[in-house]
Amino acid sequence: MAEPEPSPRAATERPWYAEVTGYQWLVLGIASAGWVFDVYEGQIFNITRDQMLRDILGRSGGDVKQYGDLFLGLFLLGGTIGGLGAGSLADRFGRRSIMVLTILIYSVFSGLTFFASELWHVAVLRFLVAVGVGGEWAVAAALVAEVFPPRARAHASGIFHASSVLGTWMAALAGLAVGAQWQYAYLLGIAPALLILWVRAKVREPEQWKAKAAEAKESATASPLGSFRELLLNRRWAARAALGMSLAAVGLGTFWAVTVAGQDLTRELVLRQGGSPEAAAQRAKFAYGIVQTAGGGLGLLAFGPLCARIGRRRAFVVMHLLAIGIVPITAFAPQTYTQQLAILPLFGFLTLAMHAGYAIYFPELFPTHLRATGTSFCFNGGRLLAVPVLIFSGWLKAQEGMDLRYAVTSLSLLFLLGVVIILFLPETRGEELPD
Repeated sequence: MAEPEPSPRAATERPWYAEVTGYQWLVLGIASAGWVFDVYEGQIFNITRDQMLRDILGRSGGDVKQYGDLFLGLFLLGGTIGGLGAGSLADRFGRRSIMVLTILIYSVFSGLTFFASELWHVAVLRFLVAVGVGGEWAVAAALVAEVFPPRARAHASGIFHASSVLGTWMAALAGLAVGAQWQYAYLLGIAPALLILWVRAKVREPEQWKAKAAEAKESATASPLGSFRELLLNRRWAARAALGMSLAAVGLGTFWAVTVAGQDLTRELVLRQGGSPEAAAQRAKFAYGIVQTAGGGLGLLAFGPLCARIGRRRAFVVMHLLAIGIVPITAFAPQTYTQQLAILPLFGFLTLAMHAGYAIYFPELFPTHLRATGTSFCFNGGRLLAVPVLIFSGWLKAQEGMDLRYAVTSLSLLFLLGVVIILFLPETRGEELPD
């Protein structure tokens, strides 16, 4: 007698990971490792740049902050160019080969930073590192989405993006370990090159992409792979690309304007209590880099299950609204450093959680032949749109007589724009990826 088929209800009650295969876990591990080093490459410059630029400018003089901001701008530009290019290439030539290329780019040029001795060396190398960093995220996000089944996709993509916290902690520990010898922190950036061997040996192209590539090769009427022309001129995909890019711009803009301000709010609190500038700076670094970042990592991990439970759109709405609520509480409620440490994990959780949604949601908006292209356009285009927010934030906080607490609270109203944007995008929970 044949055993009865399991009921749909019984199937949905099983853990999301119950049917995940060993190969799928492997892909998630490889993609996450690449993203960890992506973040390391970006954060290590923020941690070492003052010492690096003081060493380089020592012979000629110059404004460390001015050059630091200039190189941050170059990094954002390089990430955008690299992300857009890699996304299109991954749709045309495959996820695996372009992932290898992007990892190789950021590994090699990070390692070469060890030898940087002139400002133009730093400028060129930071731009080229960013080309690889910007490209790897979009390719890896598309790969994870295509490999995992619909029921596990949100959880897996959320874990993938949450691994960024490990990159931040790695950079912080490396910065502490090397001290004034900043060059050695960049040698560690060569390590991801070893991932290339792992990717080439273990990662297979997703079946969806292989089918589309074969169709494009055999049929002259098939949709072109990785075409920006189709992405931007097809009304359906263009609308999703524009709205996705705007949604990412809100998250990235508020990250620099609001989330990162947790460090500044802590420093000012310690100063108001009579602490020295040195003590305030050290306590603020610990509060932001360890305590708040831990809360942010938990938020990133939680966003995947939330998306799976209530849907992508509702999850974004809930988190944006909660972010608006937590900012004034964090800015005004704590009266002691201990109280600040108690609230910062929740502040990090609620203001950073929606970033995992970009890895979950953007690949679900586009068909296979445009998936990496569209995903990259949303995330990396959002970087450029966030630049004016970054500039305005710096201007507002620098105004004479402006209390940082009021400035950060005002800037948090940008989260409302994210609520409006998501209302015009489709719900994708439980659906197969567009083909």
